Amino acid sequence: LQITGLIFGGVGMVGTLAATLMPQWRVSAHIDSNIMVFETIWEGLWMDCVSHLGIRLQCKFYDSVLALPPPLEVFRALMCIAVILSIVSFLLAIVGVKYTHRTKEDPQFISIFILAAGVAFLLTGTLVLIPVSWTGGSIIHDFYDPKVPIPLKRELGAALYVGWVSSVLLVTAGAMYCSF
Repeated sequence: LQITGLIFGGVGMVGTLAATLMPQWRVSAHIDSNIMVFETIWEGLWMDCVSHLGIRLQCKFYDSVLALPPPLEVFRALMCIAVILSIVSFLLAIVGVKYTHRTKEDPQFISIFILAAGVAFLLTGTLVLIPVSWTGGSIIHDFYDPKVPIPLKRELGAALYVGWVSSVLLVTAGAMYCSF
């Protein structure tokens, strides 16, 4: 059970890092009657990218942190905290698993590491879930809002799916360690 939790936590940690860095949080929606699509727009936490005919990809980091909308600043902060916390919780889990198998002298000391890793994994999963779900909800709301012009409508990007899967894995790993 500990090894399975460690694997889930490790994959969740990598997924959290990937979701944080990926530019595909919001992807341009092609809902017009026009079949020819010349460019696809990706919007992420750190940059915007434009793909021209699927051949050339141009990415540009956001110019100023102060010019970002407040939700994006909060989402950046939450995801950075989640990445750091996922690394810390993974290291706590490694220490707990390593010393559980090596020593039977002080099981209470080792169980503190396991419990701390479990709580940290649960907290990390929650921290990842907040910005990913909030972004997904706003994308869906704007997509069906008739007041939003068609060129500004976006679809759910791959980073959101990676974030949701990572969150589930982290919460599962946390539940495993807390139950242990």
